[in-house]
Amino acid sequence: MLRRTTAALAGSVTALALLATACGGGADQGASSTAAKKTGEVTFWSFVKGSDKVAEAFNRSHPDIEVTFETVPSGQEYYSKLTNAVKAGTAPDVAVVEFPHLPEFAAQGKVEDLTGLLGPVVRERFPDAARQLVDLGGRTWGVPRDAAPLMMMYRKDFFTRHKIDVPTTWDAYRNMTEQVKKADPAARGGVLYTDNPGLLSALSWQAGGRWFSTEKDSWKVTVDDGPSKKVAAYWGDLARKDLVRSLSQLDPFWTSVQKNRTVAYVCASWCAGAHQATVPDQKGKWAVAPVPTWDGKPASGMYGGSSFVIPKGSDNSGAAAEFIKWITTDPEGMKAWVSSGTSSMFPADPKLVPVTKAAFTTDYYGGQDIYTLMAQSYNAIRPGWTWGPVMGATNTAIVDQLPKVADGSVTLPGVLAIAEKATITQMEQRGLKVATP
Repeated sequence: MLRRTTAALAGSVTALALLATACGGGADQGASSTAAKKTGEVTFWSFVKGSDKVAEAFNRSHPDIEVTFETVPSGQEYYSKLTNAVKAGTAPDVAVVEFPHLPEFAAQGKVEDLTGLLGPVVRERFPDAARQLVDLGGRTWGVPRDAAPLMMMYRKDFFTRHKIDVPTTWDAYRNMTEQVKKADPAARGGVLYTDNPGLLSALSWQAGGRWFSTEKDSWKVTVDDGPSKKVAAYWGDLARKDLVRSLSQLDPFWTSVQKNRTVAYVCASWCAGAHQATVPDQKGKWAVAPVPTWDGKPASGMYGGSSFVIPKGSDNSGAAAEFIKWITTDPEGMKAWVSSGTSSMFPADPKLVPVTKAAFTTDYYGGQDIYTLMAQSYNAIRPGWTWGPVMGATNTAIVDQLPKVADGSVTLPGVLAIAEKATITQMEQRGLKVATP
């Protein structure tokens, strides 16, 4: 079980409580809504695969509540749509919000305080690694659905053929990328995504970085702290030396996998299913390993993960809470999520891991017990990570610069410095107090 330090928790509580109060997230909302009715109609917005099946399964087993599912686009387009719906008073009753975006939505008063409705569920069912991402300012703003602990994917046949060891440290990972390129000049042993900052933040988290923390009543922004700069320098060097590919996360990346040009890469638990579904013809060639660490000791972070919230202005918070509880903590709800058969979702609720594990076919990975590896990575997630209140601005600043890293026009540590400056500027423009370094 992971533990946060008391000081770190207290800091987040202070800052988030002040922000929530300032932005309209009143302190008594959750407690006063515990008696809300648990019947009626619920509208549900999600871009997560399987959401339609989940809504259908819930409706079959809960005749007093009718959930109407509406699919929505993913990415920033979705968060803009949800923000506009809250402003217009047309928000759904239940919506997905990925962990990095939740502090921003909570601080701006866009989601309901769930402390009374679902706070006890979060405290009882989820370990600190997940709970620390939804309990902000001493209050509960969402319920975790899935965690996304780091993993490493690799071509077992390629490694065996060329006598390459699976790396357990980042020094060994560098050696592996050199061996891969030497064995096949067209192949690479890793990827630096040019359009997604998520892996960079996850690896910074794993290294002990703390992009955001609090100091008394202020936010402290340290996107380019020591551990994060260490990670950035490492991956930037691999990219400049052409030991890893700089690719978009979408089609160019999967094409490189299909053409045997990417034979190893760092990802998260959800990648096992996505990989199997996208490259089915490479069945039996891939395996999963723990993510390398700096000192060889277990350490991890999250690359992804989502929660479910009740947006501000919901017409039926009681029934919405029942639906959220079912889709995040009930075995039948979890079965519905993975009913497609290819999902490798790792539930944030450890009690539900046997459900997803049983539903996942391991033939693609030669019968490997990948869920045990995922659980080990989940348990090794470093405590104390806090997402910032303007992650949209932080991520945009990073993504704008990532394509320039491989050609050397900007360094990856320099990208972090640019992102830190842009983040502080955005926070000050929103009236948030930022502590001076």
